[in-house]
Amino acid sequence: MSELDSLYQELILDHSKRRVGFGLTDELVGVATSHQHNPICGDDITLRVHVEGDVVRDVTWEGAGCAISQASASMLASLVAEEDGMSRAEASALVEGFREALRSRGTKPLDEEIFSDAAALSGVSRYTARVKCAMLAWVAFEDALARA
Repeated sequence: MSELDSLYQELILDHSKRRVGFGLTDELVGVATSHQHNPICGDDITLRVHVEGDVVRDVTWEGAGCAISQASASMLASLVAEEDGMSRAEASALVEGFREALRSRGTKPLDEEIFSDAAALSGVSRYTARVKCAMLAWVAFEDALARA
């Protein structure tokens, strides 16, 4: 295992243990919720997004599952928090870029400048059985945005 792969593995494990955005916010005006389940492995994510007008303000979530699904949700929540708000269009583009990279089978890595810690999930794309684990929170995010 390369030094970079080892670092990425540690980052994934750290996010799965110290989960950013864990714990659902109260349902307020501009808040929408999505629950997603992966029947193949049993991962569950309930994600809540807070939108004010056209700006995504916050992502919170609860869930259970493998380290990859939990870390991915934490990384997504962290990314939204780092931006201190992002437009719906930016959020949609982020989800689409993540989806494209994870479906690339390792040919298109996630850009660390854009995806921050979530770039550590690039290697998951080489393992098709794990792609759904990494995508679960992002699918919930996309669904919640559509509902908000």
